[in-house]
Amino acid sequence: MKTAAIISKPSKQELKTLIPEVLAWFDQHKYRVIMDEETAAYASNENVMPRKQVSREKPDFVLVLGGDGTLLSAARAVSRDGVPILAVNLGSLGFLTEVPLGELYTTLEWVDQNKCPVESRSLIECRLMRGTDCVASYDALNDVVVNKSAIARLVGFDLLIDDLFVFNYKADGVIVSTPTGSTAYSLAAGGPILMPAVDAFVVTPVCPHSLTHRPLVVRDESKIEIVVQSGDEQAFLTIDGQIGIPVLNEDRVECRKAPHDVRLLRIRKSFFDVLRTKLKWGQR
Repeated sequence: MKTAAIISKPSKQELKTLIPEVLAWFDQHKYRVIMDEETAAYASNENVMPRKQVSREKPDFVLVLGGDGTLLSAARAVSRDGVPILAVNLGSLGFLTEVPLGELYTTLEWVDQNKCPVESRSLIECRLMRGTDCVASYDALNDVVVNKSAIARLVGFDLLIDDLFVFNYKADGVIVSTPTGSTAYSLAAGGPILMPAVDAFVVTPVCPHSLTHRPLVVRDESKIEIVVQSGDEQAFLTIDGQIGIPVLNEDRVECRKAPHDVRLLRIRKSFFDVLRTKLKWGQR
């Protein structure tokens, strides 16, 4: 029997009517459905589990109903098991959740008929090192950010690429982004837009205390290391804008390409179609 999973954004009013309709479609097409606890608030289902456990059921794909933030959370939950994700935009901008609600059922038909292309997106594997101990380890689809605390003081950062010292600078923070994340915080901080298939990461300083520090594009085979020089102040490590961890003076943030990708089910639009739509670029 075919299996699908549903992961939803919490407290989204559209889901009250949408979830029962989606479940009816899955039932009509002979799918067993599992759902996360957020989705279960809008429909009864015996197969309810925490989001992190959804991929253990080996669904054929995961339907994400929400915005880019919901997709980022879902990607961290299921990417290690290679489960494809179909993301439907219930948010606002939606760079990643490109399927509009009006095309939901058409796209589901394509997925059911194996006619929907699958696109792989790279992840950053991030480790927070304190001395020789790994304090935390996460995967990020968009970006890894180290920034200052709420106090308005700059933080010092040493940047090393493949164990080679690059520079030291003082700034509000530093962003390491994937090509997918190049249209997120890094773009707002002045970083370049990378096509999703580019094998690179971007290191973007946030408000550096020097006009000569600029975003740096490095190959994704490199190890990127950030050594935090915060003195008595506390800094923070943030994963995809959703997970925050305190960082102490002399802590090291190590970033590498993860050994697995995120698999996204895409509708037939090019990356440039998405950019023109989301960034309001001129139409031909």
